[in-house]
Amino acid sequence: LDKKVAYKTRDGSVFFALARFPAYGKLARIDAKQRSTSRVESDDYDLENPRDFALWKAWKKEDGPVYWDSPWGRGRPGWHLECSAMSIKYLGNHFDIHCGGIDNLFPHHENEIAQSESATGEPFVNVWLHSEHLMVEDGKMSKSLQNFYKIEDLLETGFTPETIRYILLSAHYRKKLIFSKTKNHEASRAIKRITELKIRLEEISESKLIQDYPQHYGAFVQALEDDLNTPKALAQFFDWIRKTNLTIDLNKLSPAAAERGLNFILAFNSVFDILPKDENIPESILNLIKEREKARKNKDWSKSDEIRDELYKKGWTVKDSSEGSTVRKI
Repeated sequence: LDKKVAYKTRDGSVFFALARFPAYGKLARIDAKQRSTSRVESDDYDLENPRDFALWKAWKKEDGPVYWDSPWGRGRPGWHLECSAMSIKYLGNHFDIHCGGIDNLFPHHENEIAQSESATGEPFVNVWLHSEHLMVEDGKMSKSLQNFYKIEDLLETGFTPETIRYILLSAHYRKKLIFSKTKNHEASRAIKRITELKIRLEEISESKLIQDYPQHYGAFVQALEDDLNTPKALAQFFDWIRKTNLTIDLNKLSPAAAERGLNFILAFNSVFDILPKDENIPESILNLIKEREKARKNKDWSKSDEIRDELYKKGWTVKDSSEGSTVRKI
């Protein structure tokens, strides 16, 4: 109000004057004069321009007990203003990254910029990341349509935190992702491939702490630097996994190359965080392992394979060697 970029209307509301912020529309790349963002009739509020948006909504009887006292009377902050207030309080007048759904691009984030920069006189945000909608088989996932999954529901049906994260990161954040429960198997297989290669590399490596990476690492990083292109980064990583497994099968992978590979997996997981955490083996799993060892001693290979499959279904993989069997969480 002091800077004359906002004004009070006759009912006690306060509106932002878009005409006094020339950069409006830059984020969404639109001509603001061609788009209307107002949800109210300008005559009701005595607006200077029907595109102006509310910073403070005056109290009405139908609002009931929802109000705060202010210099302009009872009311409540506008939706856009709430976000600027919270951002500036916790992150400062100017910060690096602001995220949100693509449906918030216009007018919400455009309004955030206008009111924040007008109030502080500083640039608001350096980088905006707008994610596309999460879809299900029958359309956009939303609370109003009741066609959404809760994390706890997914965990009860066999998902793990790692498989959920893998599925979400397998699509570019600016592309729609169709979420389906059938993707859990695909995600589990992908994580299993990484885990199994990690075990193979650990068996070959001599733990000399080489500070280097395989050739694919450069392309992996380049993909992430290209607008967080996670699908391309995953493609580079799994191409490296395929080629590395072939090299191991031919007994041609050196200990140094194995150490570089382990560095790559560590770097990969520092970004994607999809490898299961080390944890104590439950007693029920230990009992199955003992039962399988007994079957192997008795050369009951059918029983041994049956238990291996059961362990896999429970999320554990078995590695057999001349020194015995080891089990790891998938």
